[in-house]
Amino acid sequence: MTPEQVKLVQDSFAKVEPIATQAGDMFYGRLFEIAPEVRPMFPADITAQRDKLLQMLTTAVSNLHQVEMIIPAVKDLGKRHVGYGVQDAHYDKVGEALIGTLENGLGEAFTDEVKAAWVETYGTLASVMKEAAATMPPPAAEKKGLFARMFGS
Repeated sequence: MTPEQVKLVQDSFAKVEPIATQAGDMFYGRLFEIAPEVRPMFPADITAQRDKLLQMLTTAVSNLHQVEMIIPAVKDLGKRHVGYGVQDAHYDKVGEALIGTLENGLGEAFTDEVKAAWVETYGTLASVMKEAAATMPPPAAEKKGLFARMFGS
């Protein structure tokens, strides 16, 4: 990411912060619309999850100028997501929901340059998460049924 891209992301995110709660709700609404298969990964009441997302975004965006400082936390996040059942394809849907939310929330301020900066930012962070996730063993399949429990198959 270039310094100009970092500034575009940080400046545009500053415009989102006053409407962060609505943006978070819009993000999850869009995510569940385009990727309904991920809905079961989340609690029925999305409020706490939304707040965590906004906190994570705030931390990431504020530290983009020193991205190496947040990489360990981003890797840990990617590893934890394996246990939730997150797959590589889900990252694309999250990116689509994020960009759509920013576009709706920022309106005309979401210029082509701002969009490109956000796409680069999300792509970078998602790549780090996916690479970290790839180092983890796959989650154990939930065993159902008497024979599966008895014979471990």
